[in-house]
Amino acid sequence: MDSPRTPRELSSPEAKIGLRVEDLWDVQEPMLSPSEKLNSCFESIPVSSFPSAAPSLEIEIPSDASLAAAVDILSKNKMLSAPVRNVDAPEDASWIDRYIGILEFAGIAVWLLHQTDVAACHGDDFGADSSTKGSFFEYLTSSHFYRSTKVQDISGSFRWAPFLALQKEDSFLTMLLLLSKYRMKSLPVVDLGEGKIENIITQSAVVHMLAECVDLHWFKNWGTKKLFELGLPIMKPDKLVKAFEEESVLSAFQLLRKRRIGGLPIVDESGHKVVGNISIRDVQYLLTAPEIYKNLRSITAKNFLAAVRNYLLERQEASPLLHSVITCRRTDMLEDIILKLDSEKIHRIYVVNEEGNLEGVITLRDIISKLVHEPHGYFGNFFDGVVPLPANSRV
Repeated sequence: MDSPRTPRELSSPEAKIGLRVEDLWDVQEPMLSPSEKLNSCFESIPVSSFPSAAPSLEIEIPSDASLAAAVDILSKNKMLSAPVRNVDAPEDASWIDRYIGILEFAGIAVWLLHQTDVAACHGDDFGADSSTKGSFFEYLTSSHFYRSTKVQDISGSFRWAPFLALQKEDSFLTMLLLLSKYRMKSLPVVDLGEGKIENIITQSAVVHMLAECVDLHWFKNWGTKKLFELGLPIMKPDKLVKAFEEESVLSAFQLLRKRRIGGLPIVDESGHKVVGNISIRDVQYLLTAPEIYKNLRSITAKNFLAAVRNYLLERQEASPLLHSVITCRRTDMLEDIILKLDSEKIHRIYVVNEEGNLEGVITLRDIISKLVHEPHGYFGNFFDGVVPLPANSRV
């Protein structure tokens, strides 16, 4: 590993946050545990200090936009998700009334996949076409149904996130707990006076912040520890959800939806060797890559990953899917895991043993859970009336 950087070299916005934590760390009561100290430090820093997101992250999708229009907006801006603005809300509406949720690119694709299942169960013409020719998904994305169904019509479906926003004065501790224990995928920061989004904090942004802090004293209390010393991975091998490489990729995506998880390892026929990873984000290629969705019903997980790699190479697009699956050992240090997650732009890393057999998975949520904890009664009535879930919500 490179030699530690000096404070003079720690000049990025994320590193400056780390230095702020360092200053607060040094004045904490000595009798506090490291976790209690870090809780106190992060509770003292407002989320308004978090570096601003890229301008593209400020894109909004109107609630009356068609699914086709929403896909077009996300694709053109190279975004995976965006807040949905309620077009029926008055101009002076508060943020609670102004936004109805956050829509993911993957959520649209998964919803369309669900329509194929519904059609097949009802035995209508769509279902028959999809099972015999494998072209229903292609038909669906070019159909009047796809182009007329509005974003608001799929509110509450899988991967639809409630619009749970932070106020600028909320703390880093609140933000970290919402991203970990409460499983939020991203968090808008709103200006109450303006009723508008000031920033959006993503999991990737938090990983990058932590990666910029690995050389700091306060971080070394965790960063230099080995995974097994921190109780990682948390999930036992026999509880890990996985798919076999010769299974259909459709089955893998259906498993993600059924288990309500964001990704899973693809394993060989032994069930022990991890050969790839499929994330719910990868379902977007069922919409954008014709050679894939034409064979939706028959393409295996292994061939899907190969087809996506070819698709990305042809378009010279960067993606973690272009690289071999990223793994680690239980004896690796936490700081090395964070640096891998940041450099590879991924949200999970698989743990293997000396023989290369799959032992578990580590996500950002797992890492945060080892840094901070939720004090008793911390959120109080924070969630009351703040998350106006739609009536048909299944989140």
